[in-house]
Amino acid sequence: MSKFSDVNTEIESIGEAKVTSPILDETDGTSRSIFKTNEDRILIDVDAADINAAIQAGQRPASFELAGPREKIYFDPSKLKCAVVTCGGLCPGLNNVIRAVVLELYFRYSVRHIYGIRYGLQGFIPEYAHDIVELDPGKVVNIHEMGGSILGSSRGPQDIEAVADCLERLNIGLLFMVGGDGTLKAANKIVEEIARRGAKIGVIGIPKTIDNDIHMVSKSFGFDTAVDIATEAIKGAHKEAEGYPNGIGLIKLMGRYSGFIAATAALAQQDVNFVLIPEIKFALEGENGLLAKLERRLKSRKHAVILVAEGAGQNFFDQAEIQYDASGNIKLYDIGLYLKERIQEYFKKKDMEISLKYIDPSYMIRSLSANANDHVYCSFLGRDAVHAGMAGKTNMIIGYWNNFFVNVPMPLTTGESKRVDPEGKMWQTVLESTGQGALLNE
Repeated sequence: MSKFSDVNTEIESIGEAKVTSPILDETDGTSRSIFKTNEDRILIDVDAADINAAIQAGQRPASFELAGPREKIYFDPSKLKCAVVTCGGLCPGLNNVIRAVVLELYFRYSVRHIYGIRYGLQGFIPEYAHDIVELDPGKVVNIHEMGGSILGSSRGPQDIEAVADCLERLNIGLLFMVGGDGTLKAANKIVEEIARRGAKIGVIGIPKTIDNDIHMVSKSFGFDTAVDIATEAIKGAHKEAEGYPNGIGLIKLMGRYSGFIAATAALAQQDVNFVLIPEIKFALEGENGLLAKLERRLKSRKHAVILVAEGAGQNFFDQAEIQYDASGNIKLYDIGLYLKERIQEYFKKKDMEISLKYIDPSYMIRSLSANANDHVYCSFLGRDAVHAGMAGKTNMIIGYWNNFFVNVPMPLTTGESKRVDPEGKMWQTVLESTGQGALLNE
């Protein structure tokens, strides 16, 4: 039986959709085939054996609602006020998503009241006194060429009741929240508070994480750009390593709990000899530890490139005093600098001269503009978020699953991270590419 058999994929609604969508005006060449219904579904599990087992058991195979415009919508566009907010860390594509949301609301649905909330959830709280930005096509026309977010961002929790108060004061009917796991958890709480008050406000999430670790989402925006830039860092590290006897290029990439960027970049630019990610334990000492294998690599090839995700090797640090950042995430120890020091100490004791170059492009990557693939991807996400919101859907995100954009219940995506499968094709191919083997002495 499929592991998704008990997954609840029903999407909440704030009311019945009775208004005819303005997109139905076929004079602009729009095909009626773009309209979807709630019965248009995408299977979650595409394994034939699991599907057959579900059918034989008299069950309907688990599926997601297909994203896209509906013929009937909930809101009257002429009276609707919308808000957009970006939260958490910066990520390539934030401005692309903002732009797509604004353009779809303005041109396809004729919504004229669109507000940008400054600096994340702080923008809802009166004590911070952040301005609200009125958004229209003129304000967003070129922002996809810029990195960061024109609305700014912030980390940390805020008073959910105060956020709901602000939404009611502004008479907001539809809120678009762009952010990661912490943001989506906050969005879910906002939905609960809105429901408690009996208010008719839709909340649509657009999942953002450069690490590509959101549960039940195949790919998140910014990931493709991050891999692109990471491959450039690998090229540079490889050339530096090749340029000196016993040269070592050590690169630290993003990836708190999941090593997708490091693993994918290593496969995209196959000049990497060791990949270290949070999902896979590794040893430093011993015959099969990283240091001994690195020594053998240098003696045989005179150079090496090491790629490490920021969340890898945290077990090497004293965990007695765990600290948290403003978003409630555990503060990670710097595995990159730790490896640099341990490698230098090891070869100094061996009286073996090395040339080690350490590269950390993390914050440069986060603040860059999106590449072409992410630009297209963000456009789909933003536009489908608008379609879902206008149809009266709430407490959901726009996800990507089995090559389709789908509507995913927000609670389904929070509290669990997607991780690289040690037995899966990606990691097994990384092992083939690098030849590093298991870096353990067991």
